[in-house]
Amino acid sequence: MTRNRVVITGIGILSPLGNTTAVSWEAAKAGKSGVTRITRFDCTAFASQIAAEVKGFKAEDFLEVKEIKKQDLYSQYGIAAAQEAWTDAKMDSAPYDKRRIGCILGIGIGGLTTLEKYHQAYLEGGPRKISPFLIPGMISNLGPGNIAIKFGLRGVNFTVTSACTSSTHAIGESFRMITDGLADAMVTGGSESAVTPIGIGGFCALKALSTRNDSPEKASRPFDNDRDGFVLGEGSTILILENFESAKARGATIYAEVLGYGTSCDAYHITAPSEDGEGAKACMRGALEAASRKPEEVQYVNAHGTSTPANDISETRAIKDVFGEYANNGLMVSSTKSMTGHLLGAAGAIEAAFCALAIRDGIVPPTINLDNPSEGCDLDYVPHKAKKADINVVMSNSFGFGGTNSSVVFGKIR
Repeated sequence: MTRNRVVITGIGILSPLGNTTAVSWEAAKAGKSGVTRITRFDCTAFASQIAAEVKGFKAEDFLEVKEIKKQDLYSQYGIAAAQEAWTDAKMDSAPYDKRRIGCILGIGIGGLTTLEKYHQAYLEGGPRKISPFLIPGMISNLGPGNIAIKFGLRGVNFTVTSACTSSTHAIGESFRMITDGLADAMVTGGSESAVTPIGIGGFCALKALSTRNDSPEKASRPFDNDRDGFVLGEGSTILILENFESAKARGATIYAEVLGYGTSCDAYHITAPSEDGEGAKACMRGALEAASRKPEEVQYVNAHGTSTPANDISETRAIKDVFGEYANNGLMVSSTKSMTGHLLGAAGAIEAAFCALAIRDGIVPPTINLDNPSEGCDLDYVPHKAKKADINVVMSNSFGFGGTNSSVVFGKIR
């Protein structure tokens, strides 16, 4: 069976680093942190008082006022990023039947803002204070649903919810839709907005968040000996994927090719990765096999790299096992979560976008705050400053609660 090649032709990023792709990418290359003290609510009672918030977002720039009240913040973020990606790919002039364009998003939590708002309204005024927009605003499938309504997309439409792996799974499944000929183009990626009292409080209760409240910009420190947890982030990244032949025929700008996708499960623990990294190794090997690439053909890995004690050492062990001696002799690895914080279900999407941009520009973004590498964390994590390099093949890793894992391999078009 002949399988279609798949390429990225549009990118939209709304992130803690900036409200467009260009601004976010420039900040990532410069090693800037998007982490600050929480401004969204009074955080003084919380152990962790820091987050990587989106700054200066105006929903009215993308939605009519009557639509804003119907959508949770995560969905508004998705609309904004989708608009940038759609415009970037020049999809309005693309000769596609919209019944052959789908939308799959990764959303880990969904409408916490809306849920908390109307729960408070109920407590203060009873059930009659609950809005009819509660359920449509809260449920996660309205993320891709609202994008489909905006652009008239009548192809496949659903949400992937697999914790921190959600948007990597969404990209992988969208890739499969096109390779198998079930769609001509896909709008995919992820969106998340969980910087709320319940969101922060829940992760605080798990003791998963950094409490470096006195220096927020230094709190996310993947692979560093002084890391004490991740920093919650928010935002959205949307990619436009297309059949390569169709994209080439219409003269679309191509960022990179999606070469392969692997996925696995640890079947080990509800929150902790397996210590030997068995699930991570399986999905990386699966992605390389699907991409028909050898480990030494990969120049760069965008690591899951959460800045938690368990993940960073487990992922490092898995990379060493998969890449062998090459892991310490030429392979570059970095965690952009050191700058963006952890966007949960949207993390894989922004990291996939950074991989495509790294291929385009020949620049590997850094791992900031890596001052004192932890024992066992001894790879080239591109500390502090970006590196210029000839990049042809990259891998992006995502691992989530429940032991869910996914990797995607991207390559320079050839």
